[in-house]
Amino acid sequence: MMIDANILVIDDDDDILLSARLFLKQHFNQILTCKSPREINVLLSKNEVDIILLDMNYQKGASDGREGLYWLEHILSIDKDYVVILMTAFGNVELAVQAIKKGATDFILKPWENEKLYATLSAATRLRQSNKKVKKLEKIHTSMQSDMARKFEHIVGNNDSVQQLQKTLIKVAPTDANVLILGENGTGKQVFAYELHKNSLRRKQIFMHVDLGSLNENLFESELFGYAKGAFTDAREDKPGRFEMADGGTIFLDEIGNLSLPLQAKLLSVLQNRTVTRLGESKERKIDVRLISATNMPLNEMVAKGTFRQDLLFRINTVELLLPPLRQRGNDIVLLAYHFLQVFSSKYHKAIKNITAKAEQTLLNYSWPGNIRELQHVIERAIIMTDGLEITENDLQLSPQKFGNQGVLQADMPLEEMEKMMVNKAIEKHKGNISRAAAELGLTRAALYRRIEKFGL
Repeated sequence: MMIDANILVIDDDDDILLSARLFLKQHFNQILTCKSPREINVLLSKNEVDIILLDMNYQKGASDGREGLYWLEHILSIDKDYVVILMTAFGNVELAVQAIKKGATDFILKPWENEKLYATLSAATRLRQSNKKVKKLEKIHTSMQSDMARKFEHIVGNNDSVQQLQKTLIKVAPTDANVLILGENGTGKQVFAYELHKNSLRRKQIFMHVDLGSLNENLFESELFGYAKGAFTDAREDKPGRFEMADGGTIFLDEIGNLSLPLQAKLLSVLQNRTVTRLGESKERKIDVRLISATNMPLNEMVAKGTFRQDLLFRINTVELLLPPLRQRGNDIVLLAYHFLQVFSSKYHKAIKNITAKAEQTLLNYSWPGNIRELQHVIERAIIMTDGLEITENDLQLSPQKFGNQGVLQADMPLEEMEKMMVNKAIEKHKGNISRAAAELGLTRAALYRRIEKFGL
């Protein structure tokens, strides 16, 4: 069985290099060889190397191993997690001890026995894989602590369209098919994405949520694909991107419709090749992720207008899920209201278990432009503010001007309500394009996102 590891052998003896290549290529994924350690920087920048077999002497007649120790330190200064095994024809216990203290993983004598070399490299491969896993988990913990701590809601609803979506989800989840989730803001696209992951074969791996709409265009490449130390001014260490951190799991690309055409091209290349190249590097790194995308924008119309790549759309929507707006879900509104009632009553330690009949009717009559997210905020606020043991119509604070779709500003309307209506109108006018809506309102994208979250839109 071939071992999935890339080995780099550095020795100034052609016979040693040939012998190593002929034997090791039978057992390991890729074997690279070079005669001079001065080629190390170029080789490591262009290739993903797991283990380095490094000779200790290169000058004619040298036997003290000083060159090997120098290049060992140089390699580990590039990446302290490289696994380096030193080779020498001169057995010296003191030198071996010195090499191990400086970070070498092991030390072998030339000429080697093939069985001994294979055993040493097999053990080194296991160590390398373990180190990579620990490093990946550390980066995930540091970079994604808030996402990992997030408590995801589960799908709630008896509406026919929601039931049909759940049946489709159960069929699709165990596959690796790319899924595109469509729907208005607040309809639960992230909840459906997480349900897909939770019911997939990757459920024990990470679920990586990436909000593309909130990513600055200048940070897109480094955030998604990672960067190498020194790639730009503040790049003080190597950092894997979101795709690398999601390796083996699911990556959820939210707001994919907001990507510019140049960024769409970069994303398409990654999805086609199943590899990423960190900013500041030239070597490609393999990735194995399940892709789920979401947007509230009409991608087919955008393809017709030339603002969204057709080949990218084909790539991301093997299966398409269209989530209905809350106003079309009938009695699910009340069902969801009771779900949030239970969640927030527990959170705020209140014994509220009921919503009055009049309050239920008020919920059913409202148009819910912010969909489920708005309903969630309305119920949470009601639970915080009420002094009673049930939610009444007054607790909901759904004033008359909020009903229907008139959207008319009134002189006596509270300032906050005016702001909410203006934000909602701008988003509807630009069909969910956050950049254009923000520009019309004179806001930054980040400021508009804060208002969307604040108003439950």
